[in-house]
Amino acid sequence: MGAAEQYVVDAKGQKVAVILPLDEYKKLQEDLHDLSMIADRKDETCISLEEMKRRL
Repeated sequence: MGAAEQYVVDAKGQKVAVILPLDEYKKLQEDLHDLSMIADRKDETCISLEEMKRRL
């Protein structure tokens, strides 16, 4: 993240939220989705490149 993020603070000055540029938010959402897909597939068996070519 760069200098573009802004923080929302409560009455005590504690950070309670952040405001991000939309592009940065979308990138974080894509990264989260990618990590979710990796977690979902962690137990799948691997196949060789040759096997994948044969299947296609």
